[in-house]
Amino acid sequence: MAQASFIAALMFYLGAIYTTRYYSYFHLSPFSLGFGFAEFVMQCLHLLTFQVVIGAVVLLVVIGAPGVTAHLPLPDRFTRGVSEACHTAARFHLWVVAAGLGLLLLWPWTQGYGWVAPFTMAAGLLLGQARTTKDGKHPEGLRGRALPIFAAGVFLFWTVTLVAWQLGDRDARQSAAEVVRWPGVVVLSTQSLSLPTQIVPEEDLGEGLHLRYRYSDLRLLVERDGRYYVVPTKWNPRTDSVYIIRESGDTRIELRPGVQ
Repeated sequence: MAQASFIAALMFYLGAIYTTRYYSYFHLSPFSLGFGFAEFVMQCLHLLTFQVVIGAVVLLVVIGAPGVTAHLPLPDRFTRGVSEACHTAARFHLWVVAAGLGLLLLWPWTQGYGWVAPFTMAAGLLLGQARTTKDGKHPEGLRGRALPIFAAGVFLFWTVTLVAWQLGDRDARQSAAEVVRWPGVVVLSTQSLSLPTQIVPEEDLGEGLHLRYRYSDLRLLVERDGRYYVVPTKWNPRTDSVYIIRESGDTRIELRPGVQ
C-alpha cells in the first residue's frame, strides 16, 4: 500500500511538472484550468519516451545485473563474467561520480541534456554499492550504504524533475509549431467580440441573424468546463495572447478539423 501511494505521488508530481511547463509556454497554468489529481497522474505518461526508457533500463542493469543473472538459468561462465564485469566497474564508481560533477560544471552548455549530470552521479553512487571489500563484504553502515543511497535518490529525483520539465517544454514547442493542425474553431456571437480583427477575421452576417458575427482562423488549444482556449492560426508565443471564449446563449462554438 505504501509503495503504491509513493508511486502515485511521484506520478502526480512529475505530471504536474510536465503539465505546468507545457501550459506555461501558452501563458496558462494547469491549476487555473482546473486539472485534478487523476489528470496530473495521466499526464505523467508523456514521460514514457524512448530516451527515458533506455535510461531506466541502464539504471536497472547497474543496480541489479549481478543479482539477477545469479538467479537465471544461465551458464556459470556467463554469470561469473557478468559479476566480474560489474565488480570491476564498481571499483571505478568514483570516476563515474566525478564525470557527473564535471557535467554539472558544464551546466550552462548542456541545458538540452541537463538531466545527464545528476543521472550520471546517481549511477556512480549506486554502482559503488556493488563493490566489495577485501573480505568480500559490500558497503555497510551510515557512510558506506545509507548516505550514498540517499544521495543517489536525491540525484534521481532531480533527474526525473529535469526530464519532466524539458519534455514539457519540448512538446509545447512542437505543438505550437503546428498550430494549423489543431482543431479549427468558428465562433458565432450576437455581439462583436474584442478579438484582433487583423489576424482573426470578423464577418458581419447581417442584422436579421441572432448570431450576427462570425470569427474564423482560430485553433483550439484546450477546452475546460465550457471555456475554449483558442489562438489565431498565425499565433506567436512571444507576442500573442490566448483567448478564452465561453459558450453561452449569445455565443456558439463550432469545431472543425485542422489542416491534415
